[in-house]
Amino acid sequence: MAFVKACALSELESDTPKRVEIDGTPVSLVRTEGEVFAINDICSHANVSLSEGEVEDCSIECWLHGSSFDLRTGKPSGLPATRPVPVYPVKIQGDDVLVSVTQES
Repeated sequence: MAFVKACALSELESDTPKRVEIDGTPVSLVRTEGEVFAINDICSHANVSLSEGEVEDCSIECWLHGSSFDLRTGKPSGLPATRPVPVYPVKIQGDDVLVSVTQES
């Protein structure tokens, strides 16, 4: 699993998503509840950016239709979305936020 620097930890405001691109994959980074989460930035229901949504109770809400996704699992917690979005492992090294978007075989 290859980890790459996504941003500096100091760039992440609490409960405010930040969109980054890692190896061509759009990722939403969220610092909440003392942790940093990385979730695919594209809603599984509609092709819109999740980083434009709001964060609450360790979930991110799609601004267009209101579906929320658990930041830990990517599973939707309400309609209209029925499919999860990918989540990615995160490591913190000093002030660097490292994310792996590669799939293990």
